Amino acid sequence: MKIAVIGAGNVGGTLGRRWAALGHELVFGVRDPAREKYQGLVTQTGGRGRLASNREACAGAGAVLLATPWNTTQAALAECGALDGQVLIDATNPLGADLRLTLGHSDSGGEQVARWALGARVVKAFNTTGFNIMEDPVIQGRHAVMFVAGDDPAAKSVVLDLASAIGFEAVDAGPLASSRMLEPMAQLWIHCAYRQGLTRDYAFHLLRRGA
Repeated sequence: MKIAVIGAGNVGGTLGRRWAALGHELVFGVRDPAREKYQGLVTQTGGRGRLASNREACAGAGAVLLATPWNTTQAALAECGALDGQVLIDATNPLGADLRLTLGHSDSGGEQVARWALGARVVKAFNTTGFNIMEDPVIQGRHAVMFVAGDDPAAKSVVLDLASAIGFEAVDAGPLASSRMLEPMAQLWIHCAYRQGLTRDYAFHLLRRGA
């Protein structure tokens, strides 16, 4: 499957590398594909990825990963063009400069992304842990959990499979409105990592009683 990655940071680079290793075609959308600073993204995929503009990257993609800082997300989506019918994986969190959520309770970043990208099949995922956990979600034999939320069952199934394929225990968290809970979960992960001394090298795990 062709996967477009919008966002040239750690999350986009890590997930792109993991999916490329599984045989997916990766296209990283960047503002200036000729810039040398972006060449490392291609190197990370073992040469199985390439660079393009956001619009070119999204054209014909089976899934589009949105992994941008919140303050650049709306502009990045505008550069992607129409995403009608495409699976749009929202890995963003609506954080301000103080790392506090700017949306919540009656709205969420996931729902805002859906309003900005009308017609896209938006699925919230890959926002509740760090890129280092995405690199290897298995800790002491236990799989970190990745909650996935969206209104389109088929689109959500695609994302659940992508999460499972790289080692997460992928769990259906219900409709896109569940982003109102997943984004505070991300803030909790950040708070514990940076302010409570857990460091980035921890993850949430789902324990089940019985079969």
